[in-house]
Amino acid sequence: MGRQADANAFVPLPILQGLAPSYLWLQHGSGGAMLAFLVAQFPAVGADAWRDRMARGQVVDGAGTELAPDSVVCAGTRIWYYRELDAETTIPFREQVLFQDQHLVVVDKPHFLPMNPAGRFLHETLLVRLKNKLGLDDLVPIHRLDRETAGVVLFSSNAASRGAYQSLFQKRRVEKVYEALAAPIEGLAWPHVRRSLMVEGTPFFRMQEVAGEPNSETIIELVERRGALALYRLQPHTGRKHQLRVHMAALGAAIVNDAFYPLALADKGDDFTRPLQLLARSIAFVDPFSGARREFSSQRTLDGYGE
Repeated sequence: MGRQADANAFVPLPILQGLAPSYLWLQHGSGGAMLAFLVAQFPAVGADAWRDRMARGQVVDGAGTELAPDSVVCAGTRIWYYRELDAETTIPFREQVLFQDQHLVVVDKPHFLPMNPAGRFLHETLLVRLKNKLGLDDLVPIHRLDRETAGVVLFSSNAASRGAYQSLFQKRRVEKVYEALAAPIEGLAWPHVRRSLMVEGTPFFRMQEVAGEPNSETIIELVERRGALALYRLQPHTGRKHQLRVHMAALGAAIVNDAFYPLALADKGDDFTRPLQLLARSIAFVDPFSGARREFSSQRTLDGYGE
């Protein structure tokens, strides 16, 4: 499996249609032809596809020298190339740029759109879309949202100031507010604080709560009843994977259209009529350079459709 480049590494291939090149370290073994090596490493790609990429000059070594099918494999070198997909699902929802300055790009992400290229998504990702739209090759997400979650997310467009904004998240100096639609929860006093020890679960993409010292905390408030559902305000004080989804499911109120919790449903592909009813409503912090308080809010709403 190839990896995308570190932002600080020398990259011999340019950004192409918003997509950064990937690389593969050749850590062991020398000799043999490059084409045979790549086919063995990536059998799903196939020899013809690699020949085509090489003919287009899109497979190079660390110095930028184009590699040919008969180039010799040398241990200790790095191969650079672009990932390609034969077919990619089109995500029929658009992102909205809420704010942009010399440091930040603040975006309102739609449901279903992944943050970064991975797996079966490449060009239909928020990062690649934004690079193409804004012409910012150095754009990097400062934090992340699940593919299924919509709402406000921050990107850094300036490597010199990036660390200062990343530090806000590391030091928990960012106020994040989410909204969720779920079944009413009876018998709790509001606000309710959910604390638990969360660890990797089964299957691998799920998280679970187990006994032990808590490593996650969410403040949950009831905003209003909406017929058979309720609207909740969620404020995570930690940032565990799927934290809000796990905490709500553990309280007996799984978020509407959650395909992972409390049980992982069979993968039947994306149903764009049934988005997860979870929204990153707002994000606020004190700017590390101006000292001013900044707050950004999503323009989206949770309508409970597909429930």
